[in-house]
Amino acid sequence: FVRAIALPLSRKLGVRDKKRPKAQPNPILETFYGTRRKNPEEGELISLAKQCDLPVRKVERWFQRRRNTDRPSLSKKFCEACWRFAFYIISFFTGLAVLHDKPWLWDHRECWTGYPQQPLQPSLFWYYLLELSFYWSLVFTLPFDVKRKDFKEQIVHHAAAIFLLSFSYCANYIRIGTLVMVIHDVSDCFLEPTKIFNYMKWKKTCDSLFMIFSAVFLSSRLVVFPYTVLYNTYYYSMEIFQPFFGYYFMNALLIILQLLHVFWSCLIVHMVYKFILQGTMKKDMRSDTEESDQDEEREKMREKEKNGVMCFSNVSSNNCTQRNRSEPLNNRTHLTNGHVKER
Repeated sequence: FVRAIALPLSRKLGVRDKKRPKAQPNPILETFYGTRRKNPEEGELISLAKQCDLPVRKVERWFQRRRNTDRPSLSKKFCEACWRFAFYIISFFTGLAVLHDKPWLWDHRECWTGYPQQPLQPSLFWYYLLELSFYWSLVFTLPFDVKRKDFKEQIVHHAAAIFLLSFSYCANYIRIGTLVMVIHDVSDCFLEPTKIFNYMKWKKTCDSLFMIFSAVFLSSRLVVFPYTVLYNTYYYSMEIFQPFFGYYFMNALLIILQLLHVFWSCLIVHMVYKFILQGTMKKDMRSDTEESDQDEEREKMREKEKNGVMCFSNVSSNNCTQRNRSEPLNNRTHLTNGHVKER
């Protein structure tokens, strides 16, 4: 999908990668970068500068460029958002097609009717297989995907989702599992196109989709999920069964998911607050921004300002000397009408 559809689409839509200056080969700095840390402290920068016989500022810039080299390009982010958007659309409408005629979608007490003797229909099996394979693929590609600031939370989320799907399948909590998957997919269908339009620099469309995504995410994860799933597994199940191991384990996994929902909701609310104040969505708080570009631009601006001040001072001094040399001692100027004006 990335090679055949996403990459050609990114070129047609004008998504271009910025030219990043590469760090010069330096074995000492490369060894420190690979074995110690990617962002050295001030004392370490001074020590490395002495070892390499370089100014501290050049060593700091080398690490900035080296970190930017490891950061994903804009086209890679665009391609990842494209294929995830394609999956979420397929998954969400697959869930609707599978569940639209199921009684537990409308009456949540039906999740426990006849439990545990609930037959597994082929459509539910393939729906489970689709979702479970997706989350396993996310685990396998974590080292290669775009890394966000919430990388650890992503690992916890994927692990909880896989355990939840696997345990619900083995314990025949199929009906609860299908509700969880549909609720999660509905907001993701708006998240990925928001990223796509952000990478395309379509600010107004991106901002509109972001507000829609925020409303859908907050309502589905903080209202629908607790009422439809948590209340269902915690309260409705106790009308038929007494607590057992599956009851505690299932609810523990669901609570972990809900805590992650609260964490991401705080980030989204903070972004919405900034959006209301500033009028536009600046960037994803989970994303890392490039460092060297901003620093180099600041340095260029400072150099331009210094050069401008020097040029201005030189020009003004030259003009002053020329005027002083050309002006007569009596400091008078003859006008065209023959009058004399005192300066």
